[in-house]
Amino acid sequence: MNTPPHPPRYEIRALHTATTVTVYQAYRPAIGLPAARDGRFPAEWKRDRMTWIKPSFLWMMYRCGWGTKEGQEVVLAVEIDRRGLEWALAHAELSHYVRKVHPDQASWKRSLRTAPARVQWDPERDLDLNPLPYRSLQLGLSGEAARRYADEWTVSVRDVTPLAREVRAAVRAGERERAAGLLPVETPLDLAAPRPVPAGS
Repeated sequence: MNTPPHPPRYEIRALHTATTVTVYQAYRPAIGLPAARDGRFPAEWKRDRMTWIKPSFLWMMYRCGWGTKEGQEVVLAVEIDRRGLEWALAHAELSHYVRKVHPDQASWKRSLRTAPARVQWDPERDLDLNPLPYRSLQLGLSGEAARRYADEWTVSVRDVTPLAREVRAAVRAGERERAAGLLPVETPLDLAAPRPVPAGS
């Protein structure tokens, strides 16, 4: 039996349509529930703070503990305009210095301070939330990017906490095939804008 090849080490995979991309976040109920109810982030959502969006459902489950961590009890699937994501990536800087990408550390630090978005690549996760040998995108949005995300790019907001619980219960019951079948179908995303990745990826 042939083992399927791993995806490229750096690749954006997401649930997407021709015009939208779904990303995940987790919030306390005071923010998450109104956002899901109204389809947009409430005024209480801080538009002047950095917010991190994640196209990987399982990486979000790793981050929020299947929606059990304090302050992350409501898991949201946020469908955003694809052009918004392209804009963010085109204006992003890597979250860490890479010698083959940046002329020097000082240049990278200057760019990082002014960039409205930052790209971070963390190990993708399996159903047991163990790390895989390829990476998942985490995209930090601040300043103009955070405001655009909340007020312009957001198309819909859904509460997927019940899905998180259902997948977790299936995994715990040893029903791995059923758990895998419940996951959002995340496929490679071909974007018009360049995505910052470390050299040699």
